[in-house]
Amino acid sequence: MSAAYFAKLQKALAAAGLAEPVLLLDRQRLDKNIKQLKRMLPKNMAYRIVAKSLPSAPLLSHIADKAGTDRLMSFNRVMTEQLLGALPKADQLLGKPLPVGAVAAMFAALPAHKGKQAARQVQWLVDTPTRLKEYEALAAKLKLTLRVNLEIDVGLHRGGMMPGPDLEAALARLAAAKQLSLAGYLGYEPHLSKIPTLGGWRRRAKKGAEQAYAAALAQGRAHFSAAQIADMVRNMAGSPTFGLYQDTALANELAAGSALVKPSDFDLPILKDFEAAAFIATPALKVSQNVRFPALEYASKMLGKPKSGTGIFIHGGYWMADAVWPKGLKTSGLFGRSSNQEFLLGPKNLPLKTDAFVFLRPTQSETIFLQFPKIAVFDGRRICDIWQPLPVSA
Repeated sequence: MSAAYFAKLQKALAAAGLAEPVLLLDRQRLDKNIKQLKRMLPKNMAYRIVAKSLPSAPLLSHIADKAGTDRLMSFNRVMTEQLLGALPKADQLLGKPLPVGAVAAMFAALPAHKGKQAARQVQWLVDTPTRLKEYEALAAKLKLTLRVNLEIDVGLHRGGMMPGPDLEAALARLAAAKQLSLAGYLGYEPHLSKIPTLGGWRRRAKKGAEQAYAAALAQGRAHFSAAQIADMVRNMAGSPTFGLYQDTALANELAAGSALVKPSDFDLPILKDFEAAAFIATPALKVSQNVRFPALEYASKMLGKPKSGTGIFIHGGYWMADAVWPKGLKTSGLFGRSSNQEFLLGPKNLPLKTDAFVFLRPTQSETIFLQFPKIAVFDGRRICDIWQPLPVSA
């Protein structure tokens, strides 16, 4: 990223009258990333947007339009309710299983027509036969049919059912249930991008994930028709792994979110053709060409002159982010971290004026997006829009 690029951002933010910390989204880069993701999807593979990584209704709507999808992955009760209102035609798949009490509370809070909408458009992730039994009891109480997506453990071992007795019990209960329907399977395998390739470890882990998913599908065919299993949602992947798929033999939809804005934790070889599209822009409230630390002036005889370099106090700080412009900025272990006015140490004669913006690149997007009241959308020339994040939820 060049000096010219950040100069454009500086100019656009100033012209928009922004003078406080703001999340900045480069729409051109975002759109390029959407196109790249679509290019990487195998033929006939559906795409599901991971909402927790892109928690803004206008952002999700923009991606859905550009990517040609109406599929979302949500992650808690509040987010599910928010997206039912913000994108009422979207199909939602829960990315983690919720306690039945949370689901009951959501339906209790919704008016009757919204409850029917949720029953039609939400797939509830179920990871154990016990949780399935609880959801069945809730469905009977609500007098609604709930769509269930079964979590399959394909090697992450964070939860879900491996092929075997538990999955058999869940499938048998689903096949007999009057107010539950099988919507699909979810098999999440982010561990594949973390396992070393040395010695064939990753290859064996990938083969193991594929075998587990295939075995789970085979178990499903013993209780449901081959057509039902073929047509149901068969979800796999995430941003670190969606590029591993070549066909729809197992999965027929892939999930990804973070890749579209590419925070630094996703600087992975598999995402080399994606660009960073989200930054934190924050004013430099104080800029000093001499770096002075508290109390060390009393040790001047021993230490000599103040340390050479540029000292900067920014507006806010302590975000999950690293300074990327001006180049050479870093936090100080001696000064410590601060979420109020963080101190950054830079090289000598840094060309940065007081109140000019410092730019940081998030390490992750899901938390950072929710920490800013506004998202400034940059179209390559100017700030063309201000989007709002979703309300904070956990």
